[in-house]
Amino acid sequence: MVRLSFLITRSLLKEMGFEGDEDNQRVQSVIQLLKKQSPLSLKQEKFCNNACVERFLKAKGQSVKKAAKHLRNCLSWRDSFGLDHLKADEFSHEIAQGMAYVAGHDDELRPVMIFRITQEYQKFHSQKLFNRLLVFTLEVAIQTMAKNVEQFVLLFDASLCRSAGGLMNMLIGSLKIVGEYYPGRLHKAFVIDPPPLFSYLWKGVRPFVELSPITITISSLDFEESAGLDDLTRLRFNSSSSRFSESKLGAKISHLNVRSRSLRVVGKGFLPETTQPRTPKPSFFVQIHSSSLFSRSRVESSTKSFMPYIKLYRQPYDEMIYRSKMKPPLGGLISVVYPHITRTHVSHSQRFFI
Repeated sequence: MVRLSFLITRSLLKEMGFEGDEDNQRVQSVIQLLKKQSPLSLKQEKFCNNACVERFLKAKGQSVKKAAKHLRNCLSWRDSFGLDHLKADEFSHEIAQGMAYVAGHDDELRPVMIFRITQEYQKFHSQKLFNRLLVFTLEVAIQTMAKNVEQFVLLFDASLCRSAGGLMNMLIGSLKIVGEYYPGRLHKAFVIDPPPLFSYLWKGVRPFVELSPITITISSLDFEESAGLDDLTRLRFNSSSSRFSESKLGAKISHLNVRSRSLRVVGKGFLPETTQPRTPKPSFFVQIHSSSLFSRSRVESSTKSFMPYIKLYRQPYDEMIYRSKMKPPLGGLISVVYPHITRTHVSHSQRFFI
């Protein structure tokens, strides 16, 4: 009853034009409380604009004290993280390989970021180093935002990750940083083609992850049903991935192929199994794929929500286009790159859409 009265009162205030004044008062109260605790530098004052403070207020249920405390913690984190010193020069290898970049903008002008972290990167780089790459990419995306746009989209291409645990640590760490220090910024996050065991791990931890309701797991197989069988077969047989296992004949077979058809290797190609027709026992990967954690309607809903981003996800990566999105000081000392060494990359998962 109290909640209903509050909503009615808020609606009346909005119609009378008083709601904006109330919001502005809360914003100013947060800023005054911040300045009372300790003076703000010029960069901190620029960061704490009205839109920023409103996002923190919304995240804390319009509580001025809680929003001020949260914002102060965020400012302290930005200083300790050294965010003002992040530059592209620190991530030259990652940028050249297309491991993390802003692919473009969706129909609502929200920047779409793609992360394609390989198993080798996870093996030789700590979570702390990945966090710096993540924050750098987030800051580049925010720089590219149009006026009145506040949110972004994250696409985690997990087709090159073999470790479900490593992917889980990376994802949870990323969502924690976004939720804690970029409140209200994330529109949706997609995890594409994760390792088979990831879904089971994710089911166990998602109740404890703040941004899990807007984090969706997607399989590229869900988008193959609309393709013709001939085209699908051609795409699969001409593919390669770091997750594939080498056979003695030099052919590479992925678990995606195992789930889709029964194959045998002939020379350097593939042919459907024809000897002694039988009903083979489902492989480990088939069993995992068959025992889906979500209902069919849930899968269809997830697939539909990813449709607006397929075009950006499948387009080849161009280093120079991404670097052109960087504004000082994030751009760093960008060297002159000749056209003939411009890098273009296509991931394993992208092969299904080309």
